[in-house]
Amino acid sequence: MTSQRSTWPCGARHWLRGALLLAGILAAGAATPPAAETAPWNWPAVTAETKPWSRWWWLGSIGTPRDFTVEMEKYAKAGLGGLEITPIYGVRGQEDRFRPYLSPDWMKLLEHVLDEGERLGLGIDMSTGTGWPFGGPWVTPEMAARHVVVRSHELAGGKRLTQPLVETDRPVVRVAGPRRSRIEDLKDPVTANANLQDLALDQVRFPRRLELQALVAHSGRGERVDLTSRVNPDGLLDWTAPAGSDWVLYAVFQGWHGKQVERAGPGGEGDVIDHFSSGTLAQYLQRFDTAAKGFRVDRLRAYFNDSYEVDDASGEANWTPRFFEEFRRRRGYDLRAELPAFAGRDTPDRNVRVRSDHRETVSDLLIEEFTLPWAAWAKRHGAIIRNQAHGSPANLLDLYAASDIPETEGTNIVGMKFASSAANLTGRRLTSAETATWLDEHWLSSLGDIKRRVDQMFLGGVNHNCYHGTVFSPPGEPWPGHHFYASVELDPTNPIWADADVLNAYVTRCQSFLQAGRADHDVLLYYPIHDAWAQPGPGRDASAMPHFLGGARPGAYGVAQMLQDRGYTFDFVSDRLLTGIEFRNGGLEIGGGRYRAIVVSDTKLMPAATAARLRKLAEAGAKVIFHRGWPADVPGWGRLEERRAEVRGHLQALRATALAGEDLEALLTQAGVSREGLVDRGLQFVRRRLDRGHVYFLHNGTEKVVEDFVRLEVPFHDAGLFDPMTGKSGRANSRRGADGRGEVRVALAPGETCLIRTFERSVGEGESASPTFRAAGPAVRLTGEWTVTFSSGGPSLPAPFRCRDLKTWTELGGEAARAFGGTAVYRLEFDRPVLDSAVCALDLGRVADSARVRLNGTEVGALISAPWRVVLAPGSALRPGRNVLEVAVTNLAANRIADLDRRDATWKKFYNTNYPARLAANRGADGNFSAAAWTPRESGLLGPVTLVPLAVPAAR
Repeated sequence: MTSQRSTWPCGARHWLRGALLLAGILAAGAATPPAAETAPWNWPAVTAETKPWSRWWWLGSIGTPRDFTVEMEKYAKAGLGGLEITPIYGVRGQEDRFRPYLSPDWMKLLEHVLDEGERLGLGIDMSTGTGWPFGGPWVTPEMAARHVVVRSHELAGGKRLTQPLVETDRPVVRVAGPRRSRIEDLKDPVTANANLQDLALDQVRFPRRLELQALVAHSGRGERVDLTSRVNPDGLLDWTAPAGSDWVLYAVFQGWHGKQVERAGPGGEGDVIDHFSSGTLAQYLQRFDTAAKGFRVDRLRAYFNDSYEVDDASGEANWTPRFFEEFRRRRGYDLRAELPAFAGRDTPDRNVRVRSDHRETVSDLLIEEFTLPWAAWAKRHGAIIRNQAHGSPANLLDLYAASDIPETEGTNIVGMKFASSAANLTGRRLTSAETATWLDEHWLSSLGDIKRRVDQMFLGGVNHNCYHGTVFSPPGEPWPGHHFYASVELDPTNPIWADADVLNAYVTRCQSFLQAGRADHDVLLYYPIHDAWAQPGPGRDASAMPHFLGGARPGAYGVAQMLQDRGYTFDFVSDRLLTGIEFRNGGLEIGGGRYRAIVVSDTKLMPAATAARLRKLAEAGAKVIFHRGWPADVPGWGRLEERRAEVRGHLQALRATALAGEDLEALLTQAGVSREGLVDRGLQFVRRRLDRGHVYFLHNGTEKVVEDFVRLEVPFHDAGLFDPMTGKSGRANSRRGADGRGEVRVALAPGETCLIRTFERSVGEGESASPTFRAAGPAVRLTGEWTVTFSSGGPSLPAPFRCRDLKTWTELGGEAARAFGGTAVYRLEFDRPVLDSAVCALDLGRVADSARVRLNGTEVGALISAPWRVVLAPGSALRPGRNVLEVAVTNLAANRIADLDRRDATWKKFYNTNYPARLAANRGADGNFSAAAWTPRESGLLGPVTLVPLAVPAAR
């Protein structure tokens, strides 16, 4: 590596007894590389996929093709790379403009959008339905989601059952909007009802007669008789219980779950499909094939599935008409033979084992009968699938692994790693995220807030952010236009859109590196799905996610969190994925990645096939670690003793080859796994392997500045530093530490990020193009009279004003300014002060909520979050003598929205759930969001504005 006399920051500042320390970039150019290396300090190429995308809601699919063109041009100009079309509910009063889903007119619009996407360089995905989950008016009762009901009847020997075996579903009606509906007022089927947009149905379970699937009698002496065929159409059983024993009759019925498409668009309302039947899926998708005839829709990149969510307080969809057959094929025994355990009336152990097998079968069906056939259908149409697995009653890792682009959401880094782990282990290039969903209360999220959420997504392994999101609003709509209730309102009508290109450029730069190469992780952490499936009780515990991350498995979750916090790089691995791992050349290989060890932690149940696979890998030389004990048993019921014997044999062999103990860090050290010590400084990171080295994404998650050399665990010779906020890049100040490991100097303020690219070989000499600076003297405050002119926004442009002391414009600009949402330009003429250095930083103090800075007519910076400063290098726009500073500051829409609500303006005019508040305190009399009680939010340039002399620190 090459040691330089200067260091590149990731841009940082901090306070030392009132002295402002800032980091910046001196020169715009990069050092000229030697011929042997092509532009080592250049950013990777930008593509549509390296840019952020956004979920694109079409309310009622309203708008002309020209309207869509106008808005798409805005999206492209702001730096979006693509859009995901999700049609949803309509707008009241505009029913004549609704475009029914998949109608010829709708398909024509889709074709137009695809044409414009090609012209503008915008990729297009499309939800495979309106709202979520999959469903619509063409879903017949035979295709709809099902649930299972088990009833038992006790019968003495020699007696007959006199009551008919007839069960009726308990009526359920759930709605999303303010209107309440009674089951008596609804027609069966749901699609027979008028104005489904107004009804806003989330679930309708009619009191239909349940369908008998099986009737089996069990005696106290262990006898079993299948009586299904002896029940007549009226539900009467023709059978006398044999004398000599009491009997229990177990009847299994299937009913209609009643789940409706949530937030459905016009023409998309109706039942949700049975996700456990590939035949049903094929019928559902045939509607898309029919609609697409004659239209060029093969330019879609991906079909999308929003989170499964086919469950509710009344229970989950957990059955399909062929369930008994599918269960027997997969689990090796007939579930009808174990109905006492399925009903929870056998021994506790047997009950849990049979219920676990039921849950595993549901998981298998969701993967094999829905996800994989859906992916195959998309492939036949030249597309891929983007899939949200969370919320599913299945093994999330395997569901994500079956997806071309696995997509997560949320804020928990460990939870997000389910999607990114699946991508890494299957060699997928992209891990997507639904980013910034309902980030704060409506209209209170800033671009800086969105950036902070994006950074969390990056740390969870996401490298393809899809904002949640952007609503299409025809250009002529009165402000604020069309909006979706759970959105971050990243729309052209929102004032923050003025500087959205700055956020999008930041995301693009980060993703250009994070999509390159592959994840470089050391540990495979076994995912104990069977421990979760063995949890007793009915309901949502069929899904592992609530248990693994929600407290039922604190040990397993704690280990994952410990690895993350202590700087160990890891991916989760499932039983299925484990079968694809090979041990070659001293490493565990899968999906193009190499790992050093497999960790099995706090696991009670393990399938025999998994134990056999681990044994084979360990005997080949792989490092397999058993932490906090050995598995004690196998899951499930079939061939129980045989499988127990198999597992005992494999685990006995593993005791001779595997590592085991309570101290996981000691075990990892023994296995040759090291951690990234930079986390001890409060830095969080992502590490990826590139062709000639590695790249690190670093994030300062502390409240303090981190400004020092940090050790990297990967060997390197040269290193470059890249500032994703400004786009500047250059050689890093690197050195070897006392232990011989390479170190790179960074300077990061709280919340700031940078990327470090390392090179295994020298890429040539040359001075750093991007040195780090420290304060060389006291800050000098810029004084004088500021002229403030409102340039864009509304409801009207307040009159210009002048001030010497910077305050929120809601105090200085009069009544019109208190209601204003938009941009104002602050202008100050000043004489350059005498500074102790030719290099300085312009610090704006505080800004509400984003700013573009021009000095003497030249834009010198665009800022969306703290630190609010720009470095001015020698030869920059700062001149001797008189200078003109202009700062265009944009606030949030909050004050303008509050003004609308105080005037009772009609803008919340949407069907379905309309526009609910996130917080109860912001709920109006009609139940919708209201900002009428809000006090004016700080807006504008708040200062103080200073110039800080900077000096280059000596290298250490």
